[in-house]
Amino acid sequence: MSEPSAAAVSTVINETNKTKSDIALNLNEVSILYSGNPAVKKVSCQFLRNKITSIIGPSGCGKSTLLRSLNRMNDFIHGVTIEGKITFASEDLYGAEVDPVEVRRRIGMVFQKPNPFPKSIYNNIAWAPGINDYEGSKDELVERSLKQAALWDEVKDRLHDSALNLSGGQQQRLCIARALAMEPEILLMDEPCSALDPISTSHIEDLLFELKTRYTIIIVTHNMQQASRISDYTAFMEMGHLVEFGETDRVFTKPMAKRTEEYVTGRFG
Repeated sequence: MSEPSAAAVSTVINETNKTKSDIALNLNEVSILYSGNPAVKKVSCQFLRNKITSIIGPSGCGKSTLLRSLNRMNDFIHGVTIEGKITFASEDLYGAEVDPVEVRRRIGMVFQKPNPFPKSIYNNIAWAPGINDYEGSKDELVERSLKQAALWDEVKDRLHDSALNLSGGQQQRLCIARALAMEPEILLMDEPCSALDPISTSHIEDLLFELKTRYTIIIVTHNMQQASRISDYTAFMEMGHLVEFGETDRVFTKPMAKRTEEYVTGRFG
C-alpha cells in the first residue's frame, strides 16, 4: 500500500475540525516505533468529546498500538518510542511534567479479554479507588459504577461473591464498571466484544450508547457491522497509516479513499 497523499488526509481530518472545547484528544503527526521499526506512521486526527469513535483495519495495522498510546499503556513495553504530539486537556500527554498514573486514571482502558481481579465483585470496583485515597462512600461508588455498566440489577445480591463466577459478558461489564469507578473522562476499549456471544455483545453496545452522554469512547473493533452500528466517527488504518477518518455514515457509504471502500465492503481484510 502506498502512503495516502497529504491532500487526501487533510480533507478527511478537516471534516471534524471542531472548536477546541469539542476535542478530547488531538493527535499531530504521531508515529509509534518498536525498537526503531514504525508500527504507526504520522497519524493526525481529533477524537471528539461525548462521541464514539471506532478504529478499524486489518490485523497488524497499528490499531491497538495507537489506542494504547492514548493512555500511555505502551510505556510498559520495552523499546517503544513515540514521535509527534498527543494533546489532552491542553497538555502534551507525553510531557515531562505529566504523571502517567494520572493519565491512566483520566483515560481508562477496557481490554479484549475480560480480566476481573480474583476478588469479590465489590472489591473489583472499590479496590483501586481505595488505594488512590477515595474519600467518598465506597458503597455508593460501587452501586453507581455497576449501575452505569448496566450490571447492578444482576449482581446486587451477591456483591461479595467472586467476580470469577460471573459469565463472560458480565465480567466484561464489571471491567467497564471498574474503569468507570476511577471517574475517567475518556474510555478506551480494545475489541471489548470479540470474546463475547451475540447477546452479551448487544448488552455492551447498548451500554456504550448510554455511556457516551458522559464519556468520550474510542473503540478498536474488527467487526464492521459493530463499527457502523455504534460509532459516530470511524478511523480506518492500514499498515500503520491513517487512510481515512470521518463521520461513520460517510466512511461506510461514501468513502474518500478507494482502499477504505475495498475494506468496508469486504474485498480484503
